[in-house]
Amino acid sequence: MTEKKNPGCDYKAFISRYPEYETTKVLDELRAKEYPRLDLEDHVYLDYTGGGLYSELQLEQHMEFLKKCVMGNPHSSNPISAFTTDMVELCRQRVLRFFNASPDEYVPIFTANASHALKLVGEAYPFGEGDQFLLCYDNHNSVNGIREFDRARGAQTRYIPIIPPDLRVMEPTFERFLDEGSSAKNKLFAFPAQSNFSGVQHPLEWIEKAQSKGYEVLIDAAAFVPTNRLDLGRWKPDYVALSFYKMFGYPTGVGLLLARKKALEKLHRPWFAGGTITVASIKADKHYLAPGSEGFEDGTLNYTSFPAIEIGLDFLDSIGLEVIHTRVECHAAWLIEHMLEIRHGNGRPVVRLYGPTDMKLRGGTVTVNVYDRDGEWIDHLLVEQRANQHNISLRTGCFCNPGAGETALDLTKEELIDCFDQPDARMSLKEFRQCIDSKSTGAVRISVGLASNFGDVSAFLEFLEKFRED
Repeated sequence: MTEKKNPGCDYKAFISRYPEYETTKVLDELRAKEYPRLDLEDHVYLDYTGGGLYSELQLEQHMEFLKKCVMGNPHSSNPISAFTTDMVELCRQRVLRFFNASPDEYVPIFTANASHALKLVGEAYPFGEGDQFLLCYDNHNSVNGIREFDRARGAQTRYIPIIPPDLRVMEPTFERFLDEGSSAKNKLFAFPAQSNFSGVQHPLEWIEKAQSKGYEVLIDAAAFVPTNRLDLGRWKPDYVALSFYKMFGYPTGVGLLLARKKALEKLHRPWFAGGTITVASIKADKHYLAPGSEGFEDGTLNYTSFPAIEIGLDFLDSIGLEVIHTRVECHAAWLIEHMLEIRHGNGRPVVRLYGPTDMKLRGGTVTVNVYDRDGEWIDHLLVEQRANQHNISLRTGCFCNPGAGETALDLTKEELIDCFDQPDARMSLKEFRQCIDSKSTGAVRISVGLASNFGDVSAFLEFLEKFRED
């Protein structure tokens, strides 16, 4: 095979095409100062949808705080406990300010991660006979899993299809599904603000449209908020779930459910724990759930992490989400354009893109499969293995988003049912891959973020060239 230099590695051409990139130069300086480990270890990190990276400044400020202050369990009134409680409440206020959410309207509930936040809504939403859970094919499994709660209570799960190649929902289809559920008493609609599979950004205008039809709206914002502004002064979803580590890398183990007060009052928890009640009795066999956020924060909060959340939010604000957004948009647009230009000697494309080819309502998540000169897909696990050898960190699989994956990879309902009808009670991923042996069961996901630079993008394009055959 003859190696060919990809024109996507031409920085001058890149700047000429995207002159607005010059306004993001501060991020090159930031990478050198706050993320030197990337270049020292020769890492090409392209998995920002999987997890953000933390800066040295965040660690230094958090460690300095912990060295100076004493924190303890907040479920008391002693001086250390009271100080910790104050820190938690300050963090709540900081979160509300970051998302421009009025404290009169929204309640921030701290969780273990975005999945935990979504589970809190699913288990407590008052589904009953004839009620509806509406969601689009394009959702993380932590959203899909809510269907197990609604089905157990006699409600109906309905999926809105997404259409290849862009993997978007057609607006008339969306409106028809809304109208068809109008007779249900309790109706929950869930969608991702940004797909963790394709990078598609679904319209936030859906929020008001669904609410006008009597739905509560749940948004999975985990892939959206690291590089986009979610203004809850403008948009009014009933529930928002996210993880902080995807925004700024540290701390892990803390997520968030932002709930409108009226919507929170509608939830009925099937369980209680330490800290979630005002009083509980064994002999009387009764309990009273604590009001607001406390009723949903199970057990002792990860309280030493709350200063780190404030530090992370301050860090993003000091850069500006708009700056991060511009950089990510430029990188993703250039990456898509030049990936699609790579051809084998016979003219066949090296990659197939799943999702939009332009940056209109899409983020920095780019998903593809790699093909040989005969048009046969190359196993995504092999692509990942070769990327590992070049110190390129990317993600492969279906990314816990089976609806988008099955649609993109053209896996039919009949094929999937045949696999699930296998005699074994459980099926491993390896067995599933063997069951669907004529098609790819996964893809390659590249995602850019805050600390990405042009070198990361060009390194991946050079890597793809190695699959090109004359």
